[in-house]
Amino acid sequence: MSPLARLLIGSQFAFNTGFFAVLPHLADHLSDSLGLGGWLVGLVLGLRTFSQQGLFVVGGALTDRFGPRPVVLAGCALRVAGFLWLAVAGTVWTVTGAVLLVGFAAALFSPAVESEIAREAVRHETATGTPRTRLLARFSAGGQAGALIGPVLGALLLYGGFGAACVAGAAVFTLVLAGHWRLMPRRQPTAVAGPPAPPHPVRELFRHRRFLALTFAYSSYLLAYNQLYLALPAELERATGSQAALGWLFALSSVLVVAGQLPLERWAAARLSWGAAIRTGLLLIAASFAAAGALLPVGGLWPSLVFVVLLTVGQMLVVPATRAWLPDLVDERRLGFCTGALSSLSGAVVLAGGAPAGALVEAGGAWPWAALAAVPLVGLTLVPRRSGGRVAVSPPADPAGCPDGAAPGR
Repeated sequence: MSPLARLLIGSQFAFNTGFFAVLPHLADHLSDSLGLGGWLVGLVLGLRTFSQQGLFVVGGALTDRFGPRPVVLAGCALRVAGFLWLAVAGTVWTVTGAVLLVGFAAALFSPAVESEIAREAVRHETATGTPRTRLLARFSAGGQAGALIGPVLGALLLYGGFGAACVAGAAVFTLVLAGHWRLMPRRQPTAVAGPPAPPHPVRELFRHRRFLALTFAYSSYLLAYNQLYLALPAELERATGSQAALGWLFALSSVLVVAGQLPLERWAAARLSWGAAIRTGLLLIAASFAAAGALLPVGGLWPSLVFVVLLTVGQMLVVPATRAWLPDLVDERRLGFCTGALSSLSGAVVLAGGAPAGALVEAGGAWPWAALAAVPLVGLTLVPRRSGGRVAVSPPADPAGCPDGAAPGR
């Protein structure tokens, strides 16, 4: 890997370490410490996801305009401020404000890093012939290695209170900020030969049918994945009377990605197009909810365990394939914007579904799990049928900012 790829993977590792030291315990803090109802907890978590995923388009557009370095640095600084605020927030409104700031910080950092690793993966593929999903799988594994350490660190820090976990998270992001300030190269915004980029990228984006189909398929995965922070803690509380196993289940999910992401990517790259990989992943995610609901009568940790395993394997197929497909769908000059738009539109879906999902979880029983299983099944039907992964010849580029054709994929 190039030094830039190593830096991006390392920063994703550190970013997730600080993030997951706090986030898995946020729902418990909101419900137990602040006494919020299930629907309001779901709404706050949905707002966090929307302020992060929903505003990715802002970070992506700024990345296209100014390059990734200043956007990454600003995101790290805001994440430090947000976690320090969350450490002392004691009311619904102050917690909501801190959560929104934490989310917006990632809305700056993540699209800058994700669009840059996608560019680097395409360059690596062109230079070596290695499938671009290989580098993107390493990026996912690096992030999940941080997600493995983060919950365990957070569980230990919770002995000092939720505020202590927030302060530790802020310290981690301070280190990430210092590392990027020193090591991240300055890069000018992308320049591409040919006609100028269109002046109205939002209008062109909403005309891009295949991009929108991929986006809403991805949003179904994200809404389902958000249940790790809502449905899973509620199920653990119901089954065991506490959330003591939550950190260990998050750790299990991360171990699966760290150990299995690259072998699964090699298998998928040899047998599946990007579209087929996404559909298979969504099917596994739907199965995770159905299996958890079916196992509720068994009791104990079995429903939660099966849910986490199947959901994680589905995620391992969906995320690298989506990231690999995106550079072939969009104009190079709009890669940051379209990377952000993918997450922004998905975040809007999560925001819309957060409160209903919270109400379902609060109702209890097996039927809410069956209802949640329908979400990825709907997304499965939206995945574009023709994957760029098997196209040998690139069609002429559409002048739109997000052309409706696919460049040659691998």
